[in-house]
Amino acid sequence: MPAGDLALATEARQQPGCTIHVCTACRRQREDLPEGYDQPGLALAEALGARMTGSGIAVVPVECLAVCKRPCTIALAADGKWTYLIGDLDAGLHLDEIVGAAESFAASANGIVPWKERPASFRKGVVARVPPLRAFRSTGIGRTTRIRAHEIL
Repeated sequence: MPAGDLALATEARQQPGCTIHVCTACRRQREDLPEGYDQPGLALAEALGARMTGSGIAVVPVECLAVCKRPCTIALAADGKWTYLIGDLDAGLHLDEIVGAAESFAASANGIVPWKERPASFRKGVVARVPPLRAFRSTGIGRTTRIRAHEIL
């Protein structure tokens, strides 16, 4: 991990709210550009970073979230909470929705924001919801039991 990314990741862990990981590797096809593509995650990470400064929500650019066919992609994550992976986002169209969703996510007890409170871009763009690391507890050697979402607080 490059030194700058390590510093950002360290700062994110010290923030009380949550972290927005922004994929900066995704390429969106653009016939109007000489390269034939752009990397919209770079602009999204910069816009979110400026917008979230001092909010308690960290923005961390990451090399790849493996959702290359759905740029821009972000992940909302926090200790002890479900992680959401959201694709098909646009910095120009969805910045306010991303900020609002991140604030709701940070304020939630377990990372689950009620469906009706999620912005349209999140309802349509959900790629995955990943349980918290402590979503399974050991009940002995080689055995685990699932912890239900309402038990994770």
